[in-house]
Amino acid sequence: MPSYRNKPPLSYYRTALPGVDYSELQGKLIVIEGPDAVGRSTQVRRLKPWLEEYGHAVLDTGMARSALAGKGIKEAKEGNTLGPITMTLYYATDFADRLENEIIPALRAGFVVLTDRYIFSIMARAIARGENRAWIERTAGFALVPHVVLYMRAEVKDLISRVVVGRGAFDYWESGLDLHFGQDMYESFVRYQSRLIQVFDNMAEPYGFQTIDASQSADRVFVSLQRAIAKVVEMESPAKRAARLKSARAAKPALKLVPAVKSANKTAPATKTARKAASTAKTALKAGRAANAE
Repeated sequence: MPSYRNKPPLSYYRTALPGVDYSELQGKLIVIEGPDAVGRSTQVRRLKPWLEEYGHAVLDTGMARSALAGKGIKEAKEGNTLGPITMTLYYATDFADRLENEIIPALRAGFVVLTDRYIFSIMARAIARGENRAWIERTAGFALVPHVVLYMRAEVKDLISRVVVGRGAFDYWESGLDLHFGQDMYESFVRYQSRLIQVFDNMAEPYGFQTIDASQSADRVFVSLQRAIAKVVEMESPAKRAARLKSARAAKPALKLVPAVKSANKTAPATKTARKAASTAKTALKAGRAANAE
């Protein structure tokens, strides 16, 4: 697998998406990755208001949320009939639509884009299902290089406990039942997620993942994510931000009003005209009253 560690943030990995403008991107792209049931969505829900508290505009996005393909993916998965290549292309389409219409515009506007999964999950799922690694890497090459990829890693036993306690049941697709990795849903989940974790582990070095120990409590994972994000996103406290804005306003020179210069000897033309009209009206009124008296 080629190394992309030295690719600059917000460049693309291989080839630009045709017809998409990648210029003038100034925001930050933060990716939260990891296997199913590792707790990514929970952490994204906590990270967004935390970033907003520090004055950042935040776009949070994730797989199967595009206007173009999101609904179709959900409907297709309900029938449990998607083949692995069709699924990969469906998710790649969803990602391309969100990249063009959500992620790039937000980055151009200076937003922090916080994404729950990225192109790496699409690649990992495809490879874990036996698809050609070189093909999926080329297919995903239009993705932007993130500022940081935070890989929430946990062992399968940790994922199982979270599924049982949190959901109470295993998911058909997260268990890899479409390819019958095991005799039942539990066995299939263990084997499929083990393969998925192995693929993520193999991607960590060439793609520059920062690994977060997700076997810890949710609060400790949150602190680890905060520390990693603070290294790439300016984290100015609300108090410091208020003080800076106040100082900037105080340093700004006040506007000085220059009083109008009045001339004692000259009367404005408009004022002269108004006085003359008033005098004429007054004379006409007196003449009218005298005529009535006669």
